[in-house]
Amino acid sequence: MRSGTARGRLALIAAGGTGGHMFPAQALAERLLAHGWRVKLSTDDRGARYAGGFPPAVVREIVSSATTARGGIAGKAVAPLRIAQGVLAAVAGLRRDRPAVVVGFGGYPTIPALSAAGMLGIPRMIHEQNGVMGRVNRLFASRVQRVACGTWPTDLPSGVEGVHVGNPVRQAVLDYAAAPYQPPGEGPLHLLVIGGSQGARRLSDVVPAAVAALPEDVRPRLQVSHQARAEDHDRVVAAYADAGIAAEVQPFFADVPDRLAAAQAVISRAGASSIADITVIGRPAILIPYAAATGDHQTANARALAENGAAVLLPESVLDAASLTRDLRGILSDPPRARAMADAALSLGRPDAAARLYDLVTELTS
Repeated sequence: MRSGTARGRLALIAAGGTGGHMFPAQALAERLLAHGWRVKLSTDDRGARYAGGFPPAVVREIVSSATTARGGIAGKAVAPLRIAQGVLAAVAGLRRDRPAVVVGFGGYPTIPALSAAGMLGIPRMIHEQNGVMGRVNRLFASRVQRVACGTWPTDLPSGVEGVHVGNPVRQAVLDYAAAPYQPPGEGPLHLLVIGGSQGARRLSDVVPAAVAALPEDVRPRLQVSHQARAEDHDRVVAAYADAGIAAEVQPFFADVPDRLAAAQAVISRAGASSIADITVIGRPAILIPYAAATGDHQTANARALAENGAAVLLPESVLDAASLTRDLRGILSDPPRARAMADAALSLGRPDAAARLYDLVTELTS
């Protein structure tokens, strides 16, 4: 731990309502607490649902915010008012608490805190997880003192310089960093299917059929952990059962790091946090970028893994059961290739990303 100069100082972390924003925010919060900081989390109601893993010492604050990019006419009409209300409340809160720094991780709930910090002259920075900046981070990129990047290269606005720190992972992931990989052999085969914070319908449509088409000597040994939306749960369970495949299907796995460490292969969307977890632990993956992601940022996220032999990049535009069976069989039937992919993934991991981000915070507030 560093000297006690940071002890008792307050950091305000602002993050939007998805795991992709909240998990790296949690990682920084853990690091700050370990170095004697106090931490407050500013998010909205949706984000609060993903804050369960934050240490109890982190104070939660629910802010009023909204997006003008989605929703009906009425929702878009009231969004500016809700954002303005959130900014005013944030100004009052920052005047009261006077944090040493405000760190934004993207998403519309970060607008009030970053706007208020700018008005009050409080040091501020953002962390962008993806290879293409999100709307809110792009808006604030030229208005903060530091722009930390999780994926490199990152498409930045003209005139903005970024610092590549990597995407911070939670302590639960670090506990399995570089865990020994057991390549596919004659024993059980563990497959992890993750598709964002609450699963992905497209993966629920395709993965069970793809797995069911694997060779007969593979299927009885498979143990699948599949993250699927609640509304897709029953049909996904039925599809695996009909194929005689052992599968656990849940809308959210709290123990993803444990399942990831045990996996011989992973099928995943290409969200930045998922890729960070996969590379820090080091597992072969088939990455299926979400086609509707803003700026196609998930393809940008996956590119380095594909180019370095750590993952198979399977675009959603050509995704079907046959192509996924082909790629999955290519990993599970070739132990040397699977091990090489795991090693390549591990070489791309940034287990020190939270430490690098923390160093930027201390540099900004020194």
